[in-house]
Amino acid sequence: MAPPTAEELRERLRERLQAEHVEVQDNPQLCPGSFRVFVVSGKFRGLKTLQRHRLVNEALGEELGRIHALEQKTLTPEQWEEQQRPSLA
Repeated sequence: MAPPTAEELRERLRERLQAEHVEVQDNPQLCPGSFRVFVVSGKFRGLKTLQRHRLVNEALGEELGRIHALEQKTLTPEQWEEQQRPSLA
């Protein structure tokens, strides 16, 4: 079975996690079915990194079985906003 497309993953994550922002990068040079995802969701509030990654894995459900490698970065909207601010230093 062929790996999912970056667009399929983006839509699943946006829909299932009510994500404010989703970026999916396909890394075929690493291996087919290798992806890097960046997800900003209010559902991550109060969760540790491992719990956030589990939520992403659950959101991808059936697609996860067709993914060879998945690198994740997960932030709450507040964390993302903080990272977007220019440094005053």
